[in-house]
Amino acid sequence: MSDASLVVVGADGRVAPRNSPPSEEDRPIGPLAALSVRNFRHFAIGQGISLIGSWTETVAQAILVLQLTNSATAVGFATAARYLPVLLLTPYAGLLVDRMSKRRLLVATASLLASLSLLQAGLVLTHRIDMTVVFVVALLFGCLSALDNPARQAFIPEMVGKPLIRNAVTINSTMVNVGRAVGPLVAALLITTVGIGWCFLVNAISFAAVLAALLAMQRSALHPVQRVTPAPGQLLEGFRYALTVPEILGPVAMMALIGTFTYEFEVSLPLFAKVSLAGGAASYSWLLGAFGAGSVVGGIYCMLRPELGLPRLVRAASLYGAAMLATACAPTQTIAVVLLFVVGLASITFITTGNATIQLAAAPQYRGRVTALWSTAFVDRPRSGRRSSG
Repeated sequence: MSDASLVVVGADGRVAPRNSPPSEEDRPIGPLAALSVRNFRHFAIGQGISLIGSWTETVAQAILVLQLTNSATAVGFATAARYLPVLLLTPYAGLLVDRMSKRRLLVATASLLASLSLLQAGLVLTHRIDMTVVFVVALLFGCLSALDNPARQAFIPEMVGKPLIRNAVTINSTMVNVGRAVGPLVAALLITTVGIGWCFLVNAISFAAVLAALLAMQRSALHPVQRVTPAPGQLLEGFRYALTVPEILGPVAMMALIGTFTYEFEVSLPLFAKVSLAGGAASYSWLLGAFGAGSVVGGIYCMLRPELGLPRLVRAASLYGAAMLATACAPTQTIAVVLLFVVGLASITFITTGNATIQLAAAPQYRGRVTALWSTAFVDRPRSGRRSSG
């Protein structure tokens, strides 16, 4: 018998005796394994509830701007006001995430974002809202989102540990898209019954779920990484590090290209529903709900068939591009809903695979800056000010 038959190669490339027990990282991982971790389970449930509120507000925000202005340009400017701070500030925020407690940062950002939603709810319900307030609130949301996004993504490994990172990222992405599927339906119900202002109030209240999860965490069960001691040049150091790791550079570059040209759904979908399909708030909700439903199915697929790396990213990006092109040519709402389901499935597969790939490839001391690059490349995913990058 040859010596080769006495060894096996693990998932990380390490050689071990064939009869030795598998390492923790090599054991099969069930599709819901990360939910066995108490802290992550509570966090995922809290996020799921909060994200339903956030998608409810996302729909309401676009409809509100259209009601105030009847202008597609105004919708674009309001969206830009929310995303410009994310684009400019997220790289610096990622460095802060590497230097500070991620849990405390998330408690602060969730509290402030809830306050902004509550403020906007009060102004809409009392008919005191105008576009100046909408733009100011959007800018403040963007500033908080720039810090919240990398902190939330980098905190996932600290809740579950390295063996469960991929599974936890997939579950988190699926919960995001449960919110995407349910939130628009809630928004349509609220807008047609009690009024658009209640959408903002529901979002403000929904933040209580994620705050409760963060405050109730068992800190002794976390896997904290050593915080980076402040020193000059650390931002550029993070960029240089990302450039040297193909598993980080490839997904971030693909996300930057695809995100720039296709992930502007908050602007395109309400206009597509109103102009191309001659619909209204209900039509927009159906389109967004179909995208979310497809994303949930895509998330389940990723849990059942976990895979990392560029090959799956390329396949998912190709399907996403083809489905987007077909959607643009859809002659009816029914066809558009079906195609957006496929768009959502391909989208979440691409995002989940890319996010998990960079999370596993990043050294812990650079994780905040690496996830900040991912969030900067992808500033669309709604979190009502917070944008969930998968």
